[in-house]
Amino acid sequence: MIVIEDVHKHFGGFHAVDGATMTIHDGSITGLIGPNGAGKTTLFNVIAGVLEPTSGRVTMGGEDITGLPPHELFHKGLLRTFQIAHEFGSMTCRENLMMVPGAQSGESLWNTWFGRKRIAEEERALRAKADEVLDFLTISHLADHPAGAISGGQKKLLELGRTMMVDARIVFLDEVGAGVNRTLLNTIGDAIIRLNKERGYTFVVIEHDMDFIERLCDPVICMAEGKVLAEGTLAEIKANEQVIEAYLGTGLKNKDKLENA
Repeated sequence: MIVIEDVHKHFGGFHAVDGATMTIHDGSITGLIGPNGAGKTTLFNVIAGVLEPTSGRVTMGGEDITGLPPHELFHKGLLRTFQIAHEFGSMTCRENLMMVPGAQSGESLWNTWFGRKRIAEEERALRAKADEVLDFLTISHLADHPAGAISGGQKKLLELGRTMMVDARIVFLDEVGAGVNRTLLNTIGDAIIRLNKERGYTFVVIEHDMDFIERLCDPVICMAEGKVLAEGTLAEIKANEQVIEAYLGTGLKNKDKLENA
């Protein structure tokens, strides 16, 4: 689905992404791991149109999407979440979901005067869709709660719910487990697996929790210093000396420490 070819992103003399090349296959849950500063989030930002690459190319289904802005990629079904959830805090969880789909009739001044019936019909459909999503994510009890008042893990679920309000094809999840307790992380994992198997979502997951990666992801890609070091199953990645050196700088004798990197 996504092919990344020799992508570079420089900030002055600093090469945050330095010739990254990888393929994300349709229907996969791909894990992207690496030590802090490896260039993972910067690569996400390049793919998602937040940053323009210094050089290189990104294609989606054979179409060149290099440098397209996020709103255009959104309409193509490419979405991403962030390490820190970006909710509208004063709005309810249901309202946060209802506002996701674009080109709603209520956005037109003309329709607010002469298309009220259409707006009402759309809002009923969006409300029903939002309630279905909240139920799928097992947070329907939070529907009328202000999104700013729920826990960090629940906000991550809500962000995942946003991707379900549109026809997402591929979703980039940036440290979905950061600051999330184990119970909620398992719930998030369950939702990702169901969306992948039941609805055909493709996922790319940046995560430092190796148990979470092992449960969800195949293949796993490891980055360091802006480059792709290795790709394979998590077991293969853990046994790769280059990967161990990137994390620990101490060689295979300490490879067990990679479990909690």
